[in-house]
Amino acid sequence: MGTDTQKHATIHRTGLRRRPIGLFGGAALAVAGTAALIINLGAPAAFAAEAPVGLGAVASYSVLGGETVTNTGLTVLDGDLGTTPGSAITGFPPGIVGGTTRVEAAAADAKASLLVAYDDARSRATTASVAGDLVGQTLVGGVYTASGPLAVSGTLTLDAQGDPNAVFIFQAASTLMTASSSRIALLDGASSCNVYWQVAESATLGTNSRFTGTIMALQSISVTTGTRVDGRALARNGQVSLQSNVFQSTTCVTAPLIGTPTDTATPPGTGTPTDGGTGGPGTPTDGGTGGPGTPTDGGTGGPGTPTDGGPGTPGNGTPGTGTPTDNGGVLIVPTSTRGPNGGGNANGNSPDSLANSGADSAANGWIGVTALGLVIGGLGLAGVSLRRRENARTKA
Repeated sequence: MGTDTQKHATIHRTGLRRRPIGLFGGAALAVAGTAALIINLGAPAAFAAEAPVGLGAVASYSVLGGETVTNTGLTVLDGDLGTTPGSAITGFPPGIVGGTTRVEAAAADAKASLLVAYDDARSRATTASVAGDLVGQTLVGGVYTASGPLAVSGTLTLDAQGDPNAVFIFQAASTLMTASSSRIALLDGASSCNVYWQVAESATLGTNSRFTGTIMALQSISVTTGTRVDGRALARNGQVSLQSNVFQSTTCVTAPLIGTPTDTATPPGTGTPTDGGTGGPGTPTDGGTGGPGTPTDGGTGGPGTPTDGGPGTPGNGTPGTGTPTDNGGVLIVPTSTRGPNGGGNANGNSPDSLANSGADSAANGWIGVTALGLVIGGLGLAGVSLRRRENARTKA
């Protein structure tokens, strides 16, 4: 009888020891599953990398027309100029050609390369569909297809996300039109040499705008007064008209990666504090160790010169809030802002980046609360089970 009682007690204790382990294991599995969910939700979406559009013999051209090329004013091309099958080119001089001018048969190989490049860009698989005005958008590398016309009435930002080989291809089923003073801005490694615009009809670039990329239009291209193009204007069948423009075609303009100087001209927030003009916002000090010694007099300058002494009093000057500069052919967005128009607050954060950061924080916070709830629930079940088993053993 005593032996049976001991065996029963042994079996009971064994069951008591094993079952809580299963509950703890279940809680661990729940936590692991939640962690995997967090990792998956936190991972950014990635598209398959696009190969550049091969330009072949037309890569050396700034402008190539199908019928004619006309120019008014002092236009400067750093590459070749040509037209074929037409032979009429007017306005050079006073326009300046940095490369070679070719017409008719001499430009036939460039025309053949343009046909191949146009068809290549048109046949690329769509990454995302777009429509109408692209102003205010920030797009990553990919193929963007419009079933109708495309327009840019302000700033469009192309973000390579740290990949200098990122390719941007735009397919317009009809026309492409940019407004006066519009901008195609590059961010975080994006290169002007990897931006292509395939236009099924004609393209018009507004006055005093800054355009980035190679335009391949089936019909004509009109580049209006004061527009700068970091790329090419290539028309298959129609004419190309120019009016006091600047083309940079033979070299690539690449936006610096995040964490490097933000502009190829004057980096914002460095050197002498700006007065709100070109150069972007200065960096306000926090008054910590090694901060500025004597505060400024409240003028338009930024903080005073830092000393090597103890904590100083921050200056009361107003940081500059000017528009980021560009290097002529393309607008490069300061990498501290990552906003579509280069604007930001005193900490270098644009409204868009703050909004995105808030949304991400809210999502991550919700997931974290869910995970914590699962852990607490699992531990609570384990404790209840232990208490019940202990009470049962005591009663036995």
